[in-house]
Amino acid sequence: MRKIFAFFQLLRWQNLLFVIITQILVRYCIIQPILSNYKQTLNLDTLNFLFILASSVLIAGGGNIINDYFDQNIDQINKPHKTIVGKIIHRRWALFWHMLFSLSGILLGYQVSLKTGIHWIAPMNALCVMLLFIYSISLKRRFLLGNILIALLSAWVIFIISLAELRNSNIANSSLLINQKIFKLSVTYGGFAFIISLIREVIKDLEDVAGDRKFGCTTMPIVWGQNSTKVFVAVWLIVLIACTFIINVYILSFGWWLSAIYALLTVVFPLIWLFKKLTKANSTTDFHQLSSYIKWIMLSGILSMIFFLTNNG
Repeated sequence: MRKIFAFFQLLRWQNLLFVIITQILVRYCIIQPILSNYKQTLNLDTLNFLFILASSVLIAGGGNIINDYFDQNIDQINKPHKTIVGKIIHRRWALFWHMLFSLSGILLGYQVSLKTGIHWIAPMNALCVMLLFIYSISLKRRFLLGNILIALLSAWVIFIISLAELRNSNIANSSLLINQKIFKLSVTYGGFAFIISLIREVIKDLEDVAGDRKFGCTTMPIVWGQNSTKVFVAVWLIVLIACTFIINVYILSFGWWLSAIYALLTVVFPLIWLFKKLTKANSTTDFHQLSSYIKWIMLSGILSMIFFLTNNG
């Protein structure tokens, strides 16, 4: 039982749950209502959507495993009580599970490409596996590169679903309008995912600076120092707050009051509170609390897709 619990911790099951929720809501709360308004159906049938969902979860889980595999020594300094690989789960088994999860994700993507004719899904899944491996062995320890990669992959969770559902513009005049609406909403939520993931990744670097410095990493807090890194995070927080507020003002023109109130209470105000806490944060505990708090803001942002369904139902 202890190993099972540790295995789910190794996978970071909360993050995988976020992936599941995100892709389900993108499909059923954003894309399907848009298509229904134009009396069109989804490109992906339920089975192939589930294959994409499962491949995303498997690839992300495999990436989490290999990340801890290569971070064993650093984790013994940064979070000695949470180290799993080498303590509870043997390194060979961790490598086995990484390969099994990653290969399964690639094969599921290949199956979708084969059945749907969307040929880019299989190579993109393989690319994600490769990038996560490179991130674990190198990019994570480099200045900003690893942070940007993880932020991009967070946005890709949204884009892989929306791109698979884009219409062929030569079929009907309405296809262009459908593609524009899907693309705009994907950019909105994908942009949110990118920025807030980037913020969280840099804050995690602030939290892990002790172990990273000992093993020669060149993350932003080590290169720039804590104060300059906090300024970097603060700037992105301001950008995210401003963008979210502007979007709220825009949706009010449609009379979507409930959506706007929800976003203000669960995204904008918490981001402002996070900004204030960041200015006072100095210790590892402070940065860990900020990192954990961002997860709730992420979840709130994801769940706001439900309001798009109710406003268009």
